[in-house]
Amino acid sequence: MNPQKFVIFDRDGTLIYERHYLSDPTQVELIPGVIEGLKQLSEAGFGLIVVTNQSGIGRGYFNQARLQQIHAYLQSLLGVAGICWDGLYYCPHTPADECHCRKPQPGLIEQAAHDLGFDPSQSYVVGDKPCDIHLGEAVGAVTLLVRTGYGEKVANEGRITPNYVVKDVKEAADVILQHDSKGVGSVVYES
Repeated sequence: MNPQKFVIFDRDGTLIYERHYLSDPTQVELIPGVIEGLKQLSEAGFGLIVVTNQSGIGRGYFNQARLQQIHAYLQSLLGVAGICWDGLYYCPHTPADECHCRKPQPGLIEQAAHDLGFDPSQSYVVGDKPCDIHLGEAVGAVTLLVRTGYGEKVANEGRITPNYVVKDVKEAADVILQHDSKGVGSVVYES
């Protein structure tokens, strides 16, 4: 078992600005604080993973080759700062497919854990939607809701209970590093 801890991120609304069925790499734009937060976590020894639902493929809006171009462009933006993913996993299915890999189902994290040999219950899940928080809960991870993307609305609705509610990925990194160093229990942190 890999002793390294991992932080699992949603993509749209968490790392990059939400676009309706993003299909053009030139529309990829990092949310402020993402580079700083990812760099902090990487330098502290955390593994970094992205898990994302991409039903635009299943709906025929774009294909897997186009998605690979989007992800390559995203990696190029982060690579300038020396940030690399340990893994990037996506579900191409629509909700009607009822697959095991579409968030909040745990299939993508289970695959990542198998590939990289880590314990998902010792990880952190960061996202802006209920499905991200439910995904983290499904594997026993610490959950962080960012207020970017849909996160502000989700936090205000109060229908989910993440372990932490934070401003953005930078603040998520701060909380994760503090949580990890002190072994703090599940306490809601509101920014």
